[in-house]
Amino acid sequence: MTDILTLAWKEIKNFFKIWKQTIVPSVMTAVLYILIFGKFLWDQISSIEWVSYIHYIFPGLLMMSMIMWAYAITAFWFFSAKMFKSLEELLVSPISKNRIIIGYVLAWITRGVVVGLCVFIVASFFIDNVTVQSPFLAILFAVLTSATFSLAGLLNGIFARNFDDVNIIPNFVITPMIYLWGVFYSVSMLGSFWQTLSQFNPVLYMINGFRYAFLWVSDVNVYTSLVILIIFIIGLYSLALYLMNKGYRIRS
Repeated sequence: MTDILTLAWKEIKNFFKIWKQTIVPSVMTAVLYILIFGKFLWDQISSIEWVSYIHYIFPGLLMMSMIMWAYAITAFWFFSAKMFKSLEELLVSPISKNRIIIGYVLAWITRGVVVGLCVFIVASFFIDNVTVQSPFLAILFAVLTSATFSLAGLLNGIFARNFDDVNIIPNFVITPMIYLWGVFYSVSMLGSFWQTLSQFNPVLYMINGFRYAFLWVSDVNVYTSLVILIIFIIGLYSLALYLMNKGYRIRS
């Protein structure tokens, strides 16, 4: 266990050393969204369900920050470590591949949760009466979502051959998945075809599960969301472990 915690703590310290690059951009982006959609357009957008629009989108914006951070930075870090050969030092150590993955994922989960917490604290100054109905569910969904996208980012880093490959998935897959389903509106507003299609988007379950923890409002069943998240984590972890053991695009 010491090796896992040591590896995780090293990455967490690196994260805080460059907080101007890791925390500040995420906070600023979320605050800008809150100001634009929640303040400037507040009077022009009706409430959703029984809550105001600003309170409705707030959990989605928090989740968006954690998702984008957990995925994009993880993919970039792993590919950089692979390209500059610093990963090889770790791979030749006596630490097993599964413990390496667990150690890094723990660090990346911590990073994602810290980013979300910072966004929550700063954004709370711009939103009145922010409440969390179920802190346990909020933390659970934050951790599981950060783990899911950290593992997905790790896989992106493994498969990537250049920095363009690292940027393709966040720009053309993750971003549309976030923006089109769940953050800024309820999928109940969509037509039947798009509602059906949205059921295949895992981000929908993450954002709605997180929103449920804040507001008791969700487009999907919260237990279904938890099951889907756990399935994704198991699947992504198994694939990452298989590729690491095989040395796929890692060993020269």
